[in-house]
Amino acid sequence: MKKHIPNFLTICNLCSGCLAVRSAFVADYQSVLIFVLISAVFDFLDGFAARLLRAYSPLGKELDSLADVVSFGLAPSMVAVSLLTDSIGNYGYVGMLIVAFSALRLARFNIDDRQTSSFIGMPTPANAILWSGLGFTYHRFLSDNVAITLVLVAMTSYLLISSIPMFSLKFKDFGIRSNKWQYILIVSTIILLIALKYSVFVWSIVVYIVLSAIKALVECRCKKSEVDTPSATTDN
Repeated sequence: MKKHIPNFLTICNLCSGCLAVRSAFVADYQSVLIFVLISAVFDFLDGFAARLLRAYSPLGKELDSLADVVSFGLAPSMVAVSLLTDSIGNYGYVGMLIVAFSALRLARFNIDDRQTSSFIGMPTPANAILWSGLGFTYHRFLSDNVAITLVLVAMTSYLLISSIPMFSLKFKDFGIRSNKWQYILIVSTIILLIALKYSVFVWSIVVYIVLSAIKALVECRCKKSEVDTPSATTDN
């Protein structure tokens, strides 16, 4: 029985994602945000339950990706389509690029064994939270400024399949040194929540992307420094 619990949670993720898509069709951006966040919670819980119960299975892995395509691919894509079609009609379906690149990212993730403790490219839940937050907080601005919305579609689609390393929010322990980037993000999110309230969903993801880029640069410089530093030698 316990082996079915993670799959049940994944199905809950999928159902919540379907409700987010339906809400996007009627431009109910508040509901989109709520259902995407619920999907993200279920997405975390199914992985947590699988690890806790040791209930891993190939079926669960594939089911998780299929659910994520809907909740974190199609839902944000329909937010973009809804925002664009308000101004440019059927041309707004260019927003479907998001679901296409989300599916590509998820497929690559499934066959990439380098992404066990971190990510390469922006994870789809982060992109979904970004777009649902944009729809909820900035829908009027984005509907009136089509060029900016199109740039955001292009940028986020690229980030999904980019080679930019992005850190995971999973904690192996609670040490500050080993989790400093996660703690910086958490503190930044709390500050943003106090200062910006509902806009926190957009700007916390922006901070996450920036911190990931900074972390990648720092680690790259450290590795380069280690390579450039000549090994110590002793004179006999």
